[in-house]
Amino acid sequence: MHQHITSLPPGATCLGKSRCHFKVWAPRVKNLAVHILGPRERVIPLTEEKRGYFGGTVEGVEPGSLYYYLLDGEKERPDPASRHQPEGVHGPSEVVDLYSFNWNDHCWPGPNRESLVFYELHPGTFTREGTFEAIIPYLEELKELGITAIQLMPVAQFPGSRNWGYDGVYPYAVQNSYGGPGGLQRLVDACHQKGMAVFLDVVYNHLGPEGNYLGDYAPYFTERYRTPWGPAINFDGPGSDEVRRYFIENALYWIRDYHIDGLRLDAVHAILDMSATHFLEELAEEVHREAGRLGRRVYVVAESDLNDARIIRPRAIGGYGLDAQWCDDFHHALHALLTGERLGYYRDFGELDHLAKAFRQGYVYTGQYSEYRQRRHGNTTDLCRPCQFVVFSQNHDQVGNRAGGERLSNLATFEDLKLAAAAVILSPYLPLLFMGEEYGETAPFLYFTSHTDPALAEAVRKGRREEFSAFAWQEIADPQDEQTFLRSRLNRALRHQGHHRVLYEFYRELLRLRRQVRALGNLERRNMEVHSYPGEQVLVVQRWERESRASLILSFKDIPVHLNLPLAQGHWQKILDAAEERWLGSGSTVPPVLFSPGRVELTLPPKACLLLELER
Repeated sequence: MHQHITSLPPGATCLGKSRCHFKVWAPRVKNLAVHILGPRERVIPLTEEKRGYFGGTVEGVEPGSLYYYLLDGEKERPDPASRHQPEGVHGPSEVVDLYSFNWNDHCWPGPNRESLVFYELHPGTFTREGTFEAIIPYLEELKELGITAIQLMPVAQFPGSRNWGYDGVYPYAVQNSYGGPGGLQRLVDACHQKGMAVFLDVVYNHLGPEGNYLGDYAPYFTERYRTPWGPAINFDGPGSDEVRRYFIENALYWIRDYHIDGLRLDAVHAILDMSATHFLEELAEEVHREAGRLGRRVYVVAESDLNDARIIRPRAIGGYGLDAQWCDDFHHALHALLTGERLGYYRDFGELDHLAKAFRQGYVYTGQYSEYRQRRHGNTTDLCRPCQFVVFSQNHDQVGNRAGGERLSNLATFEDLKLAAAAVILSPYLPLLFMGEEYGETAPFLYFTSHTDPALAEAVRKGRREEFSAFAWQEIADPQDEQTFLRSRLNRALRHQGHHRVLYEFYRELLRLRRQVRALGNLERRNMEVHSYPGEQVLVVQRWERESRASLILSFKDIPVHLNLPLAQGHWQKILDAAEERWLGSGSTVPPVLFSPGRVELTLPPKACLLLELER
């Protein structure tokens, strides 16, 4: 079924019977034609329409046909809304029939937000093959682990075959080296067959430099603002209505044509918009409307370093209405506590009370002074729910934006890894795992590119060195070296060996407890108390749901600690103890069942991680 031509999204849309409609926004050109390269080469002028659009339906165009747009009879350029770039960012665009795929997920409703457990992966390094297709055999294993949503790093076409994805220049085109449009559709369909959702990382704050021809067509960019990565997108200047439409249509395209369950918006703090209705608000509203039309649940998740709860507050009280956001403060508080790092943004963290506040409010900085920023930072999250925050001990940024790409497994002890896992997974927030962390992957995740322009490649190297100056990191891997990419691939055989196997089972047990202990399923702040004991470096998080009560006890001290803890009256059963021998601990000092008259004396082993449940 196809939309009416006037409502078609930009790009080439197959209409059936060898007919294809082309639509492009190009107010910077006087005339525009589509140059069909084959099988029968032709140049077809497109009709100028309102507001700088050109369009037309062309007969005799089959899926697989290659084409360029011809601008003013001189420049040949790929389609800004190309669905596939089989020959890379400088090559012709390809007509793709996205409607011919035979979906098997017709009753898929989309995930319940409270059930989300994310697994972030990079399609190029998750497997040796580096394709969407190669991910499918591992879905059952991820499901058994307890994952409910795959979080794909960006798949929009980027230069070459090696890139994190944030240098994409064709927001609608699925990366050719990953398997193109068909490969992504097959992966999403396979995930839905397993009952797993798929979230996609999209970049609406900038486009990469190489192969970026959008400026030849229209005022997609503005000089009024700058981002760290190049020209800012024009979301509020002359012509911005159509720029906004281009990116909103892109969001709807992933949801409609690829059945994506949610979008993770990269670095929304670099989306600069001074108009009365912010682009993010408009985007969220349109996505939710499309989800309603499709009868599915679809989520919009932001990455932001602003600590501004307005992003996730409801529109009715002045918010933008996004569903959730990544919570960097939780990561920074946990990481600084475990590793002792204090350089860069870790200057603002490192105390137990920082982690306690992250458990209570998500943000640690809610308006107080930040030493790192040298100004006040953040606002309150009082009107936000815990299920609106995604937390993690590792992700692509926090690992990959280190000079050596070191994972937590290279920076912390085995006991620390168990503490980190429990803090994230047994929190009242939505947990995210970064590929390989569940078994303590030791391969680094480095920053890699494959630009063909030598000057650009050198500029990227220089930029990485400058970016890390605040951390005093000296040796930085060359992003252009293929070995940098190859070193970043997972070594999944580790999962079945020694302590890696035990860590994997520990993660699986944590995710099972998150699902099955009723108190842990209530993701509401009013059903939680957080007690901090800075002198002993112990954090106690108590959660409840009706008669179900659970207490998570985390000790960050590397010596035994004696404590008198408040615990509700009754018999408490120990349901997880990281010190037990089955978890390669040094032996537990906590009995299997405790009776508490209201408080209880406990001797905690070093780096303790305990979960207690009140017997009914």
